[in-house]
Amino acid sequence: MDDREGSFVAVRRISQGLERGSVYNSSSAEGVPGSAAWLGRGLSCVCAQRRDSDTNSTFDLTPAQEECLQSLQNRIDVAYDSTIPLHQEALRDLWKLAFPEEELHGLISEQWKEMGWQGKDPSTDFRGGGFISLENLLYFARNFQKSFQDLLRKQVGDRSVWEYPFAVAGINLTFMLIQMLDLEAVKPRTAVGATFLKFLSAENVSAFDLLYCIAFKLMDQQWLSMRASYMEFNTVMKSTRRQLERELMLEDIMHLEDLPSYALLSQ
Repeated sequence: MDDREGSFVAVRRISQGLERGSVYNSSSAEGVPGSAAWLGRGLSCVCAQRRDSDTNSTFDLTPAQEECLQSLQNRIDVAYDSTIPLHQEALRDLWKLAFPEEELHGLISEQWKEMGWQGKDPSTDFRGGGFISLENLLYFARNFQKSFQDLLRKQVGDRSVWEYPFAVAGINLTFMLIQMLDLEAVKPRTAVGATFLKFLSAENVSAFDLLYCIAFKLMDQQWLSMRASYMEFNTVMKSTRRQLERELMLEDIMHLEDLPSYALLSQ
């Protein structure tokens, strides 16, 4: 992911799901049966867009909302650090949840490409999303295992020949949500950001993680309905953001579980 806008590589779906035991040789441009073939870098992410109207006003917060927002911002500020044991263990946990049947050979390994990382060292992909993007993936894997596996292994729907890479797409989604909700501002400057804070409370500290899971499933649904391939990823992200914004602003939404797209997590 690029520091300015973000970029990722696309993965060619050779067969339904992910096959074990074969590793793509980056010296070849051809797909190898049972492996993931990677296209080149250069697809920019639209996540960092900000409309001019976004900064025209601010919304006041209650003391409780300020505390919850500060706590979330503290999470956002944590960069992934491959030298920190806690971060290393979190990455190992992600592998175990993704591929419980396969032993990981190391934190730097060609195996990581099977999950949709750009190279053999996932830490290089965390620049745009930070440690919270890894926490988001872990939350998804632990709380919605079926949906996580379906997206990871591309098991649902009529898939494109060139698919989005699961892990890097996940980092793009974390970054998109941070921008959409204006979470790096002292006070939210958008109605969507202010509305999200009503879901974030001491009793629901995982609201951002849950919204991430909803967003991931919604993005995949948009991908399938648009019959998208890697060149349409930015268009899919724009569509996903617009749909999330619309759903968050619905009048009868009292909990994130009331969002229409939440139902996708049970499919």
